[in-house]
Amino acid sequence: MYDKAELCEKIRSIYPDIGECGIDIDVNYDQDQKSWVVYLKKDKHELKTFLEDSDAERCLLGEKCVGLGIEIAQLKANIDRIPKDR
Repeated sequence: MYDKAELCEKIRSIYPDIGECGIDIDVNYDQDQKSWVVYLKKDKHELKTFLEDSDAERCLLGEKCVGLGIEIAQLKANIDRIPKDR
């Protein structure tokens, strides 16, 4: 099994825009689902997605996490649609 901090930092290194736009990220392993749960948060927006062990392994090897990339893009799109004066 992978280390939570290691996986979190690897995701941050693969997707540097997470830190740039202030998105909070956390990861935890869900024993019941046998997968990693990735939490993304920016202001009032929150997303929770599951990252399978094989995807986590690809992330740690420096490859793209496709499913997570889609979730990050969705979160950023939601944030970009909000007027800046709110």
